[in-house]
Amino acid sequence: MFHRKRNRIATTAAAFAAGLLLLNACGSSDDSSSGSASAKSGSKSNLVAIITPSPDNPFFKAEADSAKKKAESLGYKTSVASHDDDPNKQSELIDAAISRKAAAIILDNAGADASIGPVRKATEAGIPVFLIDREINQTGIAKAQIVSNNSQGAQLAAQEFVTAMNGKGQYVELTGKESDTNAGVRSKGFADVISQYPDMKQVAKQTANWDQQEAFNKMETILQRYPKIRGVIAGNDTMALGAVAALKSAKRTGVIVVGFDGSPDAIAQIKTGAMRATALQPAALGAERVVEQADKYVKTGKTGQPEKQAIDCELITKDNADEFGVFAKR
Repeated sequence: MFHRKRNRIATTAAAFAAGLLLLNACGSSDDSSSGSASAKSGSKSNLVAIITPSPDNPFFKAEADSAKKKAESLGYKTSVASHDDDPNKQSELIDAAISRKAAAIILDNAGADASIGPVRKATEAGIPVFLIDREINQTGIAKAQIVSNNSQGAQLAAQEFVTAMNGKGQYVELTGKESDTNAGVRSKGFADVISQYPDMKQVAKQTANWDQQEAFNKMETILQRYPKIRGVIAGNDTMALGAVAALKSAKRTGVIVVGFDGSPDAIAQIKTGAMRATALQPAALGAERVVEQADKYVKTGKTGQPEKQAIDCELITKDNADEFGVFAKR
């Protein structure tokens, strides 16, 4: 009898700890008004769990903020947490959302392959998962996968890059995380355009894992080896900004830098001339759209849309930079 009681206490403690994990996640707003959303039906809570990479990257902060605002406007409670691109931490956060019987999970995932298992687990537990920004390498388990049209955006950025370089010269490409499908799609989009210009010579292609400091370090080394480079094209703005800083540190001027994301910091650099362009992926629009579809699914059992959806990107240059704000048109 004593052992049975102790086991019950241990089980209760474990469940309580799992619940606290998501409750204490950054940006939790469980005290907000619950409204009248039909997520209350059945045994589910009125919680929308929003899980993204680190908000230190302004893109991920913008999508998390937009998703949170939209969900709360629809009457849901929200919990916002970061997996920091760690699949294990992502699994823990999804387990916590399952434990709390979330109405839905909004996820910018931590790996196209590593996220399949956790997404399936939530789905099998009756909690619909809606992916944003990054796809996973399987269909049929998430209710939606809404991403920017990375190929189209990369081609826009690459064409501007080629134009700025007059179709010739040495250049460098900085790529994102190898585990992120977007990194490969963007790199291919760049190549689809640049490969048509035989006088464009790629002298280095290195991953900087979406990170500004790593991009700075990589560019410092590349500049020492290839002092005559005329351009840098990067898979996101964070890496592009690292390249800009390295070029400034090396007192190199006139080097064309093009990024991808449409971040406010990149737009500021475009206005000064330190960057040539970036391709805006509309984080706010994508986040709002995925929450609307999650709400519709919770209420009706269907989204009314195909699982895989893409939103076109827009090119930002000095000519139109004033038209854009925080990952969206003003």
